[in-house]
Amino acid sequence: MAETNWYVVHTYSGYENAVKDDIEATIKSRELQDEIKEVLVPTEEVTIIRSGKDSKKGKPTPRKLYPGYVFINMEMNDETWYVIRNTRGVTGFVGPGSKPVPLSAEEMDKMLNGIRTSVEADVEVGDWVRIVTGSFKDQEGEVIEVDLDERLVTININSMGRDMPVEISFTDIKKI
Repeated sequence: MAETNWYVVHTYSGYENAVKDDIEATIKSRELQDEIKEVLVPTEEVTIIRSGKDSKKGKPTPRKLYPGYVFINMEMNDETWYVIRNTRGVTGFVGPGSKPVPLSAEEMDKMLNGIRTSVEADVEVGDWVRIVTGSFKDQEGEVIEVDLDERLVTININSMGRDMPVEISFTDIKKI
């Protein structure tokens, strides 16, 4: 049995999962489990919190790290090249002149270590927001800090003629 390497295949954007499913089905039907070890569409879990919205309550959703690409751990030979290259949605292998170039172990480690969980907010430093709940309800202020890990923003509000920083949850504010 020959050595397997990771290769990158370019696909039509949005077809990454369909390509992965088609390749995995072909592996089973042609009994290529020894030659094609793994097919991967790297994703990260992203929690998007919209200000003033309780929708999904910060539920993590997957997002592709490399849109338009599928990673395949395989033995490169005529049959495996043909199977991958002729899968619907595949536009070609990544490499000069469509000649497949394997990723090094270091490159693949960097790719896999990119898979992580993150949080995004639709507000950023400098945005103006209105507080929609709590003791500071209806106060407006400028966002001076965004803490994605704690899901908090620090807002400068004007209270009794002075600027006062206040920490508020993402869900308790609405972008103006």
